[in-house]
Amino acid sequence: QVQLVESGGGLVQAGGSLRLSCAASGSIFSFDPMAWYRQAPGNQRDLVASISSGGNTIYADSVKGRFTISRDGPKNTVYLQMNSLKPEDTAVYVCNVWTANKGKRTAYWGQGTQVTVSS
Repeated sequence: QVQLVESGGGLVQAGGSLRLSCAASGSIFSFDPMAWYRQAPGNQRDLVASISSGGNTIYADSVKGRFTISRDGPKNTVYLQMNSLKPEDTAVYVCNVWTANKGKRTAYWGQGTQVTVSS
């Protein structure tokens, strides 16, 4: 049973920083990719950033230059360093990982952690 444990959300003033963590466990297969999504009230869930096992990264245009995604392979943990936060970054941030078993890919989602940026 794959489990994702997220931490690091909270309330921060505009211009501040937060670091999110997501620790994945429960699979003998590698987690690839690992990613963060976010969902604000009334909006769809959008990709913020993703990172492959090889270190290739993808970022939403709105966070490029401000957010950095990284992963600790042995710990199966993905991080999202968020700097220069803006009120429009306020959302529930959700961790997402994929596993592959004999060609079958499965996605898993965390419970989400609230990030609130005050102006």
